[in-house]
Amino acid sequence: MMRAIGLFEFGGPDVLRVMDLPDPHAGPGEVRVRVHAAAVNPSDTLLRSGANAHVLAGVPGPYVPGMDIAGVIDEIGPGTETGLAVGEPVMAMVIPIGQAAGGYAEHVVLPAGWVVPAPAGLDHVAAATLPMNGLTALLTLDQLALAPGSVLAVIGAAGALGGYLVQLGGHAGLTVLADAAPADEALVRELGATNVVPRDRSRTDAAARDLPATDPAPGRSGVAARIRALYPDGVDALADTALVGTGLLDAVRDGGTYARFRDEKLPGGQVSNVGGRVTVLTPFVPEYAGRTDKLRQIRDLAEQGVLTPRVAATLPASEAAEAHRRLEAGGVRGRIVLTF
Repeated sequence: MMRAIGLFEFGGPDVLRVMDLPDPHAGPGEVRVRVHAAAVNPSDTLLRSGANAHVLAGVPGPYVPGMDIAGVIDEIGPGTETGLAVGEPVMAMVIPIGQAAGGYAEHVVLPAGWVVPAPAGLDHVAAATLPMNGLTALLTLDQLALAPGSVLAVIGAAGALGGYLVQLGGHAGLTVLADAAPADEALVRELGATNVVPRDRSRTDAAARDLPATDPAPGRSGVAARIRALYPDGVDALADTALVGTGLLDAVRDGGTYARFRDEKLPGGQVSNVGGRVTVLTPFVPEYAGRTDKLRQIRDLAEQGVLTPRVAATLPASEAAEAHRRLEAGGVRGRIVLTF
């Protein structure tokens, strides 16, 4: 048996409990990771609360959250072709859509192509903050396909995903504009933002939690107006990691792109803003599940210092409920990481 953190019913943080589950073993084409660290993400709180219950319809509990893990390979399935070796430090993204399939567990079995060596010089806790948010940021930039010199606005730049977008955008040769509260301005500039505009005061601390904020009334006001003051024609693209919503469309130029995250207020395709049309896209990180090349790219960028792991706190796995409470309370900069 192995120790895991899971739930049988959806609800608040207190539904999370320590449980003993059957120890999984690697089959053909698979490896098993002895998990030492698992990052806590907003996607985990959505699974726990039942907001994403539809993806688990018909699947019996227990449900184990967790999309980011780091640890060591401790088992390689028969006939598996891989360059990974038993005892090697690794990191991986997990898609917790089956029974007991998430990363909050001592052992996780994955296809070998989903796992890559951890960045040299990083411990398990730091490595665990990279895979899912790093891949989401990379997927976003790949889909935006902006030419060097283009202007990318990142809303929620103090959050984990927003911070990675700032860093990767700057590395790609983009001019990155970010919003920030006064206390976070130095942080987002250090991450690589060229210009910083004040965050809307009406927002909650959603940027730090990567959770939805109140959608402002449409129109040129707040952050959109401040962005237009710097770029009168609008920015080439805007990544709304804080889920501020439709009020940001007017910050984007005619023909530009608005990237949303876990937000269904806007349809896909093209929508109108003031003076033109904007393409709306929704990056969906499972599209990069199993993309060894992309996960290796994240690993390499971390080794080069382009991506900076951001650990807000470390807690033993038994305190997962407390980790969820802290994340949902706001004010977290980086990721809380559970250790096993």
